[in-house]
Amino acid sequence: MNLTQLHPLLTLPNLLSGIRFITAPIMLYLAWNGYGLAFMAVLAFAFLTDMLDGLAARLTGQVTPFGAKLDTWADLATYLTIGFGTWWLWSDIVHREDLYLYGIIACYLIPAILGLIKFGSYPSYHTWGVKVAAVSLGASLYPLFLADIAWPLQISVFIYTLAAIEEVAITFCLSQAQSNVKTIWHVLQND
Repeated sequence: MNLTQLHPLLTLPNLLSGIRFITAPIMLYLAWNGYGLAFMAVLAFAFLTDMLDGLAARLTGQVTPFGAKLDTWADLATYLTIGFGTWWLWSDIVHREDLYLYGIIACYLIPAILGLIKFGSYPSYHTWGVKVAAVSLGASLYPLFLADIAWPLQISVFIYTLAAIEEVAITFCLSQAQSNVKTIWHVLQND
């Protein structure tokens, strides 16, 4: 018996996304208690599940609107956890790089708010640009917080800004909400 026979939403991709809801309180506990290396190790595991959930969905033919939304909400839980956890663990670095970190928050919030206003729901575009931005951001956190090297973060903010601009353009171009939009080019080709 496979998991989907127990419940149709119990798929490998959804379970991988769901793991991030479990890692979030673990990371908060670790950060609150000053375990920076453990926090970053669990974060690496959360990032791994984020990379694997979409791949598993495509490989198993289990790409669904629910899965896209679950992944988006799991990402939000992870990003909020990163914010609180790094603030508790490395507040001096967070303060020093606050303009870049505010830029990342704006790049995340502006497309989300515009999607909520236009469609009444949180967008789950998962564009290629956002995927590249998320990988660059995730990779930049390790040199920033473990070795106090900031330039990878600064580059990732530029990449994230481009991805956010694309998401805003997608929101303006779409007439109804869609999940898993590859690029603005794909949206324009379908009009």
